[in-house]
Amino acid sequence: MVELSEKYQNLQNDLRSLGSVAVAFSGGVDSTFLLYTAHQVLGDRAIAVTAQSCSFPKRELDEAKAFCASHGITHFVCRSEELDIEGFRQNPKNRCYLCKHELFEKIWEIAKQNGINAVAEGSNMDDNGDYRPGLTAVKELGIKSPLREAELTKTEIRKLSKKLGLPTWNKQSFACLFSRFVYGETISEEKLSMVDRAEQLLLDSGFHQVRVRIHGMIARIEIQPEEFEMLLNVREKVYRQFQSFGFTYVTLDLLGYRTGSMNETLKESKRIAV
Repeated sequence: MVELSEKYQNLQNDLRSLGSVAVAFSGGVDSTFLLYTAHQVLGDRAIAVTAQSCSFPKRELDEAKAFCASHGITHFVCRSEELDIEGFRQNPKNRCYLCKHELFEKIWEIAKQNGINAVAEGSNMDDNGDYRPGLTAVKELGIKSPLREAELTKTEIRKLSKKLGLPTWNKQSFACLFSRFVYGETISEEKLSMVDRAEQLLLDSGFHQVRVRIHGMIARIEIQPEEFEMLLNVREKVYRQFQSFGFTYVTLDLLGYRTGSMNETLKESKRIAV
């Protein structure tokens, strides 16, 4: 079994071998750790590129900018409006592929304009087991996945981030707001705003890990089971606020927070097809 220190050394060696790299930087746990390590190894030959779009909350963009500024990392922010991609609004099953393909093409352009040899993204070993069509775009466009190459898991990345003093070591996991929509349901700017405001309310209320999944005009709240009681104590406030955002009904998912819960509908459809 490979020791964690050895995995980190392998990651550093891998990044060093690239010579230069543009990191797709969201400001989350994984990409922050990857960017920090790349900057430590490559210095100014490591740059960050963040996509700004309606699916990326302002708080996340502000945190990404602040991190790069505090560490002296060259940071580019590019506009990537996924809703302009043909067919994207209909939320097809390959939505993530369409999004990542466009995003990484733009990052490659910025990398080449700045004499950077490679583009890297922050998926880790835990991403291998779920439905991740975006990884197909990663492979097609020759994007590096150094954290997966080093066989680092999410838990290990958090441990190393804490050891390195990164502020994101215990940050809640985040995925783009499009992942809150059930496949086949039309995505609109209005509903994206509803989800964003609803999740921000829960975060401001002290909940650590949240998702507000949208089904028509129904909100399905996912939080950690140990925080169920906390939600029940403020349920009337949350209900009124969610209604003001545009939701008709507000529900609590009894299984609690989990990544990729919308992909469960794909697994269910496969069982039915069989």
